[in-house]
Amino acid sequence: MTRPSSVPSPSLPSEDETGIYLDNAATTPICTPARQAVLDGMTITGNPSSRHEAGDQAKEALDASREQLAALLNCTPAEVVFTAGGSESDALAICGTVLAAEQPVHLITTAIEHSAVLEACELARKLGAEVTIVNPDGRGRIDPDTIRQALRPNTALISVMQVNNETGVIQPISEIAAIAHQAGALLHTDAVQAAGKLPIPAEADLVSVSAHKFYGPKGIGALKVADHVRLAPLIRGGSQERGLRAGTENVPGILGMAAAARTALAHLDDPAVQAHRYALRDALLRGLGHAGDFHINGDGAPTLPDTLNISFTGLRGDTLVDVLAVHGVCVSAGSACHAGSDSPSHVLTAMGIPPEQAKAAIRFSTGHTTTLTEVEEAARLTVAAVGRLRALGPITPQASRV
Repeated sequence: MTRPSSVPSPSLPSEDETGIYLDNAATTPICTPARQAVLDGMTITGNPSSRHEAGDQAKEALDASREQLAALLNCTPAEVVFTAGGSESDALAICGTVLAAEQPVHLITTAIEHSAVLEACELARKLGAEVTIVNPDGRGRIDPDTIRQALRPNTALISVMQVNNETGVIQPISEIAAIAHQAGALLHTDAVQAAGKLPIPAEADLVSVSAHKFYGPKGIGALKVADHVRLAPLIRGGSQERGLRAGTENVPGILGMAAAARTALAHLDDPAVQAHRYALRDALLRGLGHAGDFHINGDGAPTLPDTLNISFTGLRGDTLVDVLAVHGVCVSAGSACHAGSDSPSHVLTAMGIPPEQAKAAIRFSTGHTTTLTEVEEAARLTVAAVGRLRALGPITPQASRV
């Protein structure tokens, strides 16, 4: 069932001039249908809110795109709100809930969330909300009982990501949704890393996605807002998007996101694509095994096959990332949003991983364009780089590239 290593996924670019690209958790290459849809969208002249033929054409394009996003988000088209990306969707879900409340509310989130959620919760505090942050277990998974224990009578919203962006660990969203609803609270899930890779749970009341994580254009996203949810808009000045997000919609970006969603859903049901994902992970792990002493962060938890977070003992992850970049291998030392920081990952820290092990971590994230040949070569180059760096002894993040 595994696709031959030299054949890329259908409808995705077949050539990549960036070398061996294993940083798909940061962003993905735009797929051919999405690129063409963006170009087609640029020929649409009208404003979707205008009451004439050109406006009608734009509105029809938005309506069709909304249906496609609804299929990805597992909701109705009327529940889809277009935004500028995952961070805005997170902020609207969290702060919009607080602003819409008639009295001070309590929020629950986790210590392993993306900074977009954690910063939105910090803003919610300033808006008068109380926030409880629960920790994961040592594997990086949230125990639903910790959510239950954190509930208060005024808990209005629980925000737990579906898949962690650094470790790929999958969270028990359906179980947490049941706990939330039993307590009369809403559940928001940041599904940015899950969209196109896993089905989106219908139980979630609010769901954030970002197109560039599933082979769509950058700068466009969506938020599922279930019919029963009350939100206050953050961006005001117009009645667009059910009055929840003012401003003329980004028609080309939305069309591109819809095309990417359609392609992602087709891949989700393709056994060959799914087998290829696991074959890539197996090949990468086999190759990296020759590097010797390392730890898989998140080992033992259910994870996506596409994301592998590894700490190579005795090294700095950022130094290894730089060395691999010289040799044409694109990986990261964690979330792209914190690149350049000397602090250990807040995700790994919350898992109880010691600082030196956390600072040694790098993230490999494969995608539909990745081939077996590429992961085997990336593993070989990584093993060689690890060996050279260990031979040099302790080094600083500014050490020379080798």
